[in-house]
Formats: sequence, structure tokens, C-alpha cells
Amino acid sequence: MAIDKVRAFMREHGMEDRIMEFDVSSATVDLAAEAVGCEPERIAKTLSFHIGDRVALVVAAGDARIDNPKFKAQFHSKAKMLKADEAEPLIGHAVGGVCPFAVNEGCDVYLDASLKRFDTVFPACGSANSAIELAPAELEELCAPCTWVNVCKLPEA
Repeated sequence: MAIDKVRAFMREHGMEDRIMEFDVSSATVDLAAEAVGCEPERIAKTLSFHIGDRVALVVAAGDARIDNPKFKAQFHSKAKMLKADEAEPLIGHAVGGVCPFAVNEGCDVYLDASLKRFDTVFPACGSANSAIELAPAELEELCAPCTWVNVCKLPEA
């Protein structure tokens, strides 16, 4: 199971005890926010895209949406998301538990600037009922090598 891969990864970084597992689904932003007990925008969702022969994992705030012109300027490619049945073979995690930790070769991790608004965020941990609370700097350290990007737009107030 993917959560076991993430658990081993977090154990190597001394953070295994910070993984939260729920009796309910956390597979969507709203479900994860309810399970964790936070605002939906603090859920760090991982979006997956085809970029040439690689996969780009963009970790963004729960309320952020891909801004197609920004995405194209950053990646020199149109934003083409992986299909649900491609996630597990290409990333190593199934839809609902996709996260930037313990991913397969061929995946590049990008952290969107939308995350920097928060002291802590909650990415999944490889299953549809898990999360971990991390400061953006901790997320960056765990995802290294990764790149900060600005490819999302936030809802207008």
C-alpha cells in the first residue's frame, strides 16, 4: 500500500508519528478539511500533469485552481492532467491519496506559492484517509528536490 511507502519515508525523516489516519475518507479537499478539522484552503492538494515524458506534481492550496496561462509559461506545455487510472502506475499513489512523498521515478514535484499563505498545511500521505500537518518549509524539505512555482489562481474575495 502507498501509505506504507509514505510511512517508511516519514520514518526516515523522523516524522512517522505525525501521520494522521482517519476512519472517514479524506479523498477530496472538503472531506480532508472535515477529517482534519481545518479550513479547506489549508489542505495541500497534489495535482498531477503530463509534461513530456514526465509527471509534474503540483502541490497547491485547497482553494487554488490552475491558471492555464501561468502553467503554460512555467512548463511550456498545456495543463493536461493524468487520468485517474494513470495515477497509481505513474506516481505510486492512487487518486484520493496522491501526495508528493515516496513517489515513483519520473515525477517532479512543484510547490505552488498559494501554500505560503499558511503557517501549516495538510497534504495526504498516500491513502484516501490520511494526512500530515507540515509547515511550508518542512514540506519543501521533504519534497526536495522540488521547485516553488506560481501556477495557480485563488478565488476572488
